[in-house]
Amino acid sequence: MSYPPDPAAQEPGPVYPDPPYPGTPAPPYPGSAVPSPPYPGSAVPSPPYPGSAASAPPYPGSAVPAPPYPGSAAPPPPYPGSAASPPPYPETPAPPSYPGGAPQYPGAGAAPSYPAAPPAHPGVTPTYPNGPQPTATAPPYIPPQTPQAAPTPAAPPEAPAPDDLDYRHAGSRIHVAAHQRGADATAIGQLAVQVPGFLVSLAVVASFAVGILGTAMGWLVILAWLASGALVFHRPTELAFARHVMKLRAPLAEERARLEPIWREVTARAGIEAHTYELMVENSTDLNAVAAAGHVVGVTTYALNEIPSSNLAAVLAHELGHHTGGHAWTGLLGYWYSLPGRIAWAFMRGIARIAIRVASVFSLAATGMVYLFIGMFVIGGFVAAWYITVPLVAAPYLLAYVGRQGELRADRQAADLGFAPHLAQVLHHFQAQEDAVKAQAAAQGRQLKEPGGLAKLLTTHPDNYTRLQALEPYLQLGR
Repeated sequence: MSYPPDPAAQEPGPVYPDPPYPGTPAPPYPGSAVPSPPYPGSAVPSPPYPGSAASAPPYPGSAVPAPPYPGSAAPPPPYPGSAASPPPYPETPAPPSYPGGAPQYPGAGAAPSYPAAPPAHPGVTPTYPNGPQPTATAPPYIPPQTPQAAPTPAAPPEAPAPDDLDYRHAGSRIHVAAHQRGADATAIGQLAVQVPGFLVSLAVVASFAVGILGTAMGWLVILAWLASGALVFHRPTELAFARHVMKLRAPLAEERARLEPIWREVTARAGIEAHTYELMVENSTDLNAVAAAGHVVGVTTYALNEIPSSNLAAVLAHELGHHTGGHAWTGLLGYWYSLPGRIAWAFMRGIARIAIRVASVFSLAATGMVYLFIGMFVIGGFVAAWYITVPLVAAPYLLAYVGRQGELRADRQAADLGFAPHLAQVLHHFQAQEDAVKAQAAAQGRQLKEPGGLAKLLTTHPDNYTRLQALEPYLQLGR
């Protein structure tokens, strides 16, 4: 018989076999014809369960059977996994293992603990007083989530600039130039134009050095200043100048991987050792490059990443022309030796402006007196030292003219290396940019201010049409 179900459970629990009644011998082990023999060394078999004539021997490791529960005639079955658990009856399957332990029999003192009841019908969730609750076999509850907008797909990476350069040498060279660096007529002209500024700077340095430090120390300062021009060719000083003054940096690994093969092809065509010059990069959205000091060639990130390799090679060949022609080092050397004179001139102009503003506070007559004093000082300088003042006034215009000639010479250097068509493409790009800016200003009702006569004389680069016209002989020859 089976015990009545627990009224606390909503569904009947599993049916368990009856425990043995007192006085009924325990059945034999399954598959055994005779009772189990006593343990070795034991004279008599293990004592039977209380009140029974014969019982199964205890499991190994158990001295005596578990005592019966108080008030119960039959001993309760041990928990599953216990050392003294009796085997199940052969005709009855073993009871299932319940989570949290096996249930107790009714009447043993505590109500059995059953797992959560399954739903009454397949596919139907029972209704509970506090709402639906998941069963042991139901999937975990997933709270509803607010649908999110699909992420915007990332823009595809921009295609790198095409590598359309004709690598004629692929790292080799057919000749090596006798002179890796020189000084053409443009470079010599730059130095000649800077001589008046150099003399003024020398006078300024000598006046301060001798006047403040005395004759002996003053001459040491003058000699040190004269020798400082050699730093133009000192590579660590050049790199520091390029980093801190010109805002250039060393190229990254991927930038160097693109830049160096093109640079090697350009230098191989010119017969120049590639390691003679230092490649650097400027973070800029402009198409530009620069030749600085004696060993620095800088290029913008736009030129490095956006234009084809052939056009980049033409730009680098142009800058190499500035170096081999001596334009870079003579320009920097002239600027360095004229710097003290420029500082003195800026200081005098500042003093003159302050004097005019102070005089304007008092009266118009005082302002006129200040202007008269400044005019007399300038005229006296022209009369007393015209050989210095006249070149100083003309120097900016002469330097601009020499700079324009240097640009044309660097263009010819690039054309001689076979980059005339590619350099022409770069110049057309410059002109297209200028035309676009003018068209945008015209659409907005504005008119760009064009440089006047004297302003044009101060430009250091010729216009694009002049440069294209100078390249026409090379373009006609197909070079």
